[in-house]
Amino acid sequence: MDVLSDVVGTIRSGQPRATRVEWHSPWGMRFPGLSGAGFQVVLQGSCWLRIERVEPLRLNVGDVVFLPHGHEYVLSDRPETPVDDMTCGAALEPQAPPTCPGPVGEFVCDSEGARPRPRFGSASVGSPDGDPPSCTTVGGAYRTYAARPHPMLAELPRVVHLPAQVGRHQELTTAVGLLGLELDGPRHGGDTVVPALLEVLLMYILRAYLEGQPESACGWAGALSDPAVSAAVGAVHEDPAHPWTVAELGERAGLSRAAFSRRFTALVGRPPLAYVTWWRLTRARALLGESDAPISAIAARVGYGSQFAFANAFKREFGLSPGRYRAGFADAS
Repeated sequence: MDVLSDVVGTIRSGQPRATRVEWHSPWGMRFPGLSGAGFQVVLQGSCWLRIERVEPLRLNVGDVVFLPHGHEYVLSDRPETPVDDMTCGAALEPQAPPTCPGPVGEFVCDSEGARPRPRFGSASVGSPDGDPPSCTTVGGAYRTYAARPHPMLAELPRVVHLPAQVGRHQELTTAVGLLGLELDGPRHGGDTVVPALLEVLLMYILRAYLEGQPESACGWAGALSDPAVSAAVGAVHEDPAHPWTVAELGERAGLSRAAFSRRFTALVGRPPLAYVTWWRLTRARALLGESDAPISAIAARVGYGSQFAFANAFKREFGLSPGRYRAGFADAS
């Protein structure tokens, strides 16, 4: 089981959005906080990123920044440039329709009561006066489940900075280039190509970050690189409905029950069976939103023998019954 793909597929919700922007100096923009994760990529020129509790970062061509917790941040040509506020994308998309609140974040609506659509496009900010832009970026956001985030996402720093380096992250560089080209102007098939590239970009960002951590890293970076713990987590993700015991997971890991439990808890942040329960309910939450399978079938798929037991466990974890959660998700879409 590819645990990273499984985790990302479960924590992410709905369509991402992205905009290619040509910035003309002087310029500065404040991006509000969001219920999800944001990113910025520099295609041309350079700029500065400022975010609370982090030293200002100078970003150069090819640099990628990922903001996993959706904090407010500022992007500008110089640290001292006055900043404008961006409100719900209006600064970059003057004709943007209103945002509509949903149970897992915000999305753009075509019209009142209409199905949400992805937000892609390009924009120019500042007064060009015939001059080329001083900087070109691709920025955007992914909707994620803000409540009960997966610990892998929760433990990431406020800013993940992946500077451009010759010979490193080649796949990330390729994905960035393709995304920039697609957002440069409307093209046939763009509504299919752009979301796919954004999914690839997110995976490459997380892969590059995890692979850049030392072998002695704690948390999920350490868990995925630890053969014993990774084997156990992979088994749980592959078959969440199995009646797992600590002893059986320890056997999968090739460790004694006690040694496995200590190592798993230290790296993952919760005991083995607590993680089993949490993952079952997290997987069930995703299934409630992405499928129309009966709740009883979802309960069985994630290891609950009765719909009643599943409903009680789900409500304890997320504060809503499975039926009410599904109804809210359907209303939002």
